[in-house]
Amino acid sequence: MLQKNSITSKELESLLKARERGEEDFILVDVREQIEYDMGHIKGVDMLKPTSDFSNWAQTLFDQTQDKTIIFTCRTGSRSAQVQMIFKRNGHQHVINHDGGIVTYLGEIEK
Repeated sequence: MLQKNSITSKELESLLKARERGEEDFILVDVREQIEYDMGHIKGVDMLKPTSDFSNWAQTLFDQTQDKTIIFTCRTGSRSAQVQMIFKRNGHQHVINHDGGIVTYLGEIEK
Protein backbone atom coordinates (compact mmCIF):
# COMPACT_ATOMS: atom_id res chain seq x y z
CA MET A 1 0.00 0.00 0.00
CA LEU A 2 1.29 3.43 -0.94
CA GLN A 3 2.38 5.54 2.02
CA LYS A 4 2.69 9.06 0.61
CA ASN A 5 0.74 12.26 1.17
CA SER A 6 1.05 13.44 -2.40
CA ILE A 7 2.34 12.34 -5.78
CA THR A 8 3.36 14.12 -8.95
CA SER A 9 1.81 13.56 -12.36
CA LYS A 10 4.85 11.55 -13.41
CA GLU A 11 4.46 9.31 -10.35
CA LEU A 12 0.74 8.89 -11.05
CA GLU A 13 1.46 7.85 -14.62
CA SER A 14 3.91 5.21 -13.34
CA LEU A 15 1.43 4.00 -10.70
CA LEU A 16 -1.33 3.61 -13.31
CA LYS A 17 0.99 1.49 -15.46
CA ALA A 18 1.95 -0.59 -12.41
CA ARG A 19 -1.73 -1.06 -11.58
CA GLU A 20 -2.37 -2.31 -15.12
CA ARG A 21 0.32 -4.94 -14.49
CA GLY A 22 -1.25 -5.89 -11.16
CA GLU A 23 1.64 -4.45 -9.13
CA GLU A 24 -0.30 -1.64 -7.41
CA ASP A 25 -3.81 -1.39 -6.03
CA PHE A 26 -5.54 1.96 -5.54
CA ILE A 27 -8.66 3.87 -6.47
CA LEU A 28 -8.23 7.01 -8.58
CA VAL A 29 -11.01 9.50 -7.84
CA ASP A 30 -11.54 12.66 -9.91
CA VAL A 31 -13.24 15.35 -7.81
CA ARG A 32 -13.89 17.83 -10.63
CA GLU A 33 -17.34 18.61 -11.98
CA GLN A 34 -19.03 16.53 -14.71
CA ILE A 35 -18.48 19.19 -17.40
CA GLU A 36 -14.74 19.30 -16.63
CA TYR A 37 -14.54 15.50 -16.63
CA ASP A 38 -16.33 15.32 -19.98
CA MET A 39 -13.75 17.68 -21.53
CA GLY A 40 -11.03 15.16 -20.68
CA HIS A 41 -9.94 12.96 -17.81
CA ILE A 42 -6.96 10.82 -16.90
CA LYS A 43 -7.20 7.36 -18.40
CA GLY A 44 -7.59 5.06 -15.43
CA VAL A 45 -9.91 7.22 -13.31
CA ASP A 46 -12.15 4.83 -11.38
CA MET A 47 -14.87 7.27 -10.40
CA LEU A 48 -16.01 10.85 -10.66
CA LYS A 49 -17.05 12.39 -7.34
CA PRO A 50 -17.70 16.13 -7.88
CA THR A 51 -16.82 18.33 -4.93
CA SER A 52 -20.08 20.24 -5.43
CA ASP A 53 -21.84 17.02 -4.37
CA PHE A 54 -19.33 16.15 -1.61
CA SER A 55 -21.90 15.86 1.18
CA ASN A 56 -23.78 13.18 -0.79
CA TRP A 57 -20.85 10.84 -1.49
CA ALA A 58 -18.11 11.48 1.06
CA GLN A 59 -19.31 9.32 3.95
CA THR A 60 -20.06 6.31 1.73
CA LEU A 61 -16.70 6.49 -0.05
CA PHE A 62 -14.93 7.00 3.28
CA ASP A 63 -16.64 3.97 4.83
CA GLN A 64 -16.15 1.69 1.82
CA THR A 65 -12.44 2.41 1.37
CA GLN A 66 -10.88 2.17 4.83
CA ASP A 67 -8.67 -0.71 3.68
CA LYS A 68 -7.87 0.81 0.28
CA THR A 69 -5.61 3.54 -1.02
CA ILE A 70 -7.38 6.45 -2.67
CA ILE A 71 -5.66 8.95 -4.93
CA PHE A 72 -7.67 12.14 -5.40
CA THR A 73 -7.15 14.25 -8.52
CA CYS A 74 -8.70 17.42 -9.95
CA ARG A 75 -7.67 20.22 -12.30
CA THR A 76 -4.74 21.68 -10.34
CA GLY A 77 -4.52 19.65 -7.13
CA SER A 78 -6.33 22.19 -4.95
CA ARG A 79 -9.80 20.63 -4.64
CA SER A 80 -8.31 17.16 -4.36
CA ALA A 81 -6.04 18.38 -1.55
CA GLN A 82 -9.08 19.72 0.32
CA VAL A 83 -10.91 16.39 -0.03
CA GLN A 84 -7.79 14.51 1.03
CA MET A 85 -7.43 16.72 4.12
CA ILE A 86 -11.04 16.08 5.19
CA PHE A 87 -10.60 12.32 4.77
CA LYS A 88 -7.31 12.38 6.72
CA ARG A 89 -8.77 14.54 9.48
CA ASN A 90 -11.53 12.00 9.92
CA GLY A 91 -9.13 9.09 10.19
CA HIS A 92 -8.69 7.65 6.69
CA GLN A 93 -5.13 6.34 6.65
CA HIS A 94 -4.59 5.86 2.91
CA VAL A 95 -5.44 9.02 0.97
CA ILE A 96 -3.05 10.67 -1.47
CA ASN A 97 -3.32 13.95 -3.38
CA HIS A 98 -2.28 14.24 -7.03
CA ASP A 99 -0.24 17.47 -6.91
CA GLY A 100 -0.67 19.63 -9.98
CA GLY A 101 -3.79 17.84 -11.18
CA ILE A 102 -4.70 17.09 -14.76
CA VAL A 103 -3.14 20.32 -16.06
CA THR A 104 0.31 18.87 -15.30
CA TYR A 105 -0.51 15.31 -16.41
CA LEU A 106 1.29 14.20 -19.56
CA GLY A 107 -0.08 10.65 -19.66
CA GLU A 108 -3.09 9.41 -21.59
CA ILE A 109 -6.26 11.50 -21.44
CA GLU A 110 -9.71 10.20 -22.38
CA LYS A 111 -12.76 12.18 -23.50
